[in-house]
Amino acid sequence: MRAPKTQSQPPWAWACAGALVGMVLALLLHAPAHWLTQSVQQASAGQLLLKAPRGTVWQGSAQLVLTGGVGSTDAAALPGRLSWQIRPSLSGFTVQLLADCCMQQAWQLHVQPAWGGAKLSLSDSLSQWPATVLAGLGTPWNTVQAEGQLSLSTQGLSAQWSSGGLRLSGQAQLDAQHLASRLSTLKPMGSYRLTLSGGPTPVLKLETLEGSLQLTGNGQWVGGKLRFEGVASAAPERTEALANLLNIIGRRDGARALIKIG
Repeated sequence: MRAPKTQSQPPWAWACAGALVGMVLALLLHAPAHWLTQSVQQASAGQLLLKAPRGTVWQGSAQLVLTGGVGSTDAAALPGRLSWQIRPSLSGFTVQLLADCCMQQAWQLHVQPAWGGAKLSLSDSLSQWPATVLAGLGTPWNTVQAEGQLSLSTQGLSAQWSSGGLRLSGQAQLDAQHLASRLSTLKPMGSYRLTLSGGPTPVLKLETLEGSLQLTGNGQWVGGKLRFEGVASAAPERTEALANLLNIIGRRDGARALIKIG
């Protein structure tokens, strides 16, 4: 007896399948950059927007805009454009970010998915940002209208999400240099440093580098929430010039303003 012949797919079926796979791959490889805009907006609760996107999801650029979130009318655009490059790998994917205005060297972010979470690592970096863009974030920055230069540096910074919560490692340091505000005639008011140190319980430290407005404070992340307490005060001869700003910074206690978060 002859063995029954196996039924093979007609040539046109294989051709259609190959064309369909090719179309899907082409769509993925050339996905337009504006596909990222909605994802970034949702992930940042509407506080980061990508305007006028160009290129693809994998390599492109846009204008970065900071806002006060959904329903806010406050917005401030970063000078120049923000460019990105996304490279998938077997261990996850790497994102390269470069802001024309503020970075001499691109940030390298490596995202590594894990069971029940993920890990994000940032290459050591140094960048300079205009303090004026903070006004776009809404209250209280739209009232303070800060002016000056923000210098951000990171060293061994990484964040790991798991069922046990968020764990930070490494350090980030933000220096606010020669700050001024429309609420005070004193220009500049001073320079300040905010340091984030990772560990089992990440800590945040605020200190004054120089100036008539004195800011100090310490905080910790407990259960994923920041608890911070600080004090703002003015040099005796500058109390009147800084009175309006102290009223905004925190609850007044005589010549001081008490800062409390969480």
